[in-house]
Amino acid sequence: MVGQQMKKRISFLGPEASFTHLAALKAFPEGELIAYTTIPECIEAVAENNVDYAVVPLENALEGSVPLTVDYLFHEAQLYVTAEVLSPIEQHLMVHPDNADSETFEAIFSHPHALAQCHKFLYYTYKNTPLEQYSSTSAAAKMVSELPERNIAAIGNEFSAHKYGLKIVHREIHDFHFNHTRFYVLAKTNHHLANPAHSEQVKTTLMISPPKDDRSGVLHQVLSVFAWRQLNLSKIESRPLKTGLGNYFFIADVVDDEKSPMMQGAFQELAALGCTVKSLGSYYTYE
Repeated sequence: MVGQQMKKRISFLGPEASFTHLAALKAFPEGELIAYTTIPECIEAVAENNVDYAVVPLENALEGSVPLTVDYLFHEAQLYVTAEVLSPIEQHLMVHPDNADSETFEAIFSHPHALAQCHKFLYYTYKNTPLEQYSSTSAAAKMVSELPERNIAAIGNEFSAHKYGLKIVHREIHDFHFNHTRFYVLAKTNHHLANPAHSEQVKTTLMISPPKDDRSGVLHQVLSVFAWRQLNLSKIESRPLKTGLGNYFFIADVVDDEKSPMMQGAFQELAALGCTVKSLGSYYTYE
């Protein structure tokens, strides 16, 4: 993605062969990719200038947003989205080759989103098998590869099966065919990565805190700011402000550049309404 002379350093949610690792490879095929254990560690690596970019999961088509990513960007970090990567997700059940003939398992390990994406399969095929959450799908696969004496399984991608020498015993076990995940490419400076392979349409992610007076009709007023300007919202959702029950902020993806006249007018009107707006920048999508 990045036509750079110097090799960029990129943090990603590891270990190697995670879905985030695959997204980072798509974005930075020539970059120096560095695995971190958690999403906050990936983000802080950019904030502390240990890496140039971070690639973190944002939203899955089946399970929705990744709250940790959204909340950390709102409450903790001042970073910008320079691109997003849209990747297809295929989940497989994999085991150590020594246990390939087993019909039952002591437990099945994976990331919480992966377990949820495969709910129907797990319910009907391994109904009484304990499901154990792990930090990532690849971490679960790595753990299974290191414990051949335990009859356990992991859910993850085919790359992780090859990487850690596991055998896939059930393929494509996710409940719905269209299973994609959005990944953010984050940086400390507000820019977007330039590459002719991106989508035609730019979009901007805004985090909007409503006025503190909690007057009625605030959400309608916020939406009207975009509606009368014919600014299309491709996504809007709410997250707790963490200041008390019933207090929320809104995340909106606006299909326009934050520097456009209409967007600048929207910022001014939102401020006049008493809203606080945090822009994560404008960016293109890479598939």
